[in-house]
Amino acid sequence: MKDLVSFIAKYLVDSPKDVSVTEFREGHTLLLELRVEKKDVGKVIGREGKMADALRTILNAVSAKENRRAVLEIIEER
Repeated sequence: MKDLVSFIAKYLVDSPKDVSVTEFREGHTLLLELRVEKKDVGKVIGREGKMADALRTILNAVSAKENRRAVLEIIEER
């Protein structure tokens, strides 16, 4: 799932080389931290949070197949 989030985010931002995703697992919960440049945060979140919601929906669909719960956090760098 880390690769999926990274792949999608790189196509949304102006600085794809600055996109990084860190994965933390605890029990049945998977936490993904998406880090992008400050200027690209709006592009990843989208108008009224629609892009972030879409990313979370995709993650939830994929994680449901694995009987997990996925949480996505978007973090701005610098």
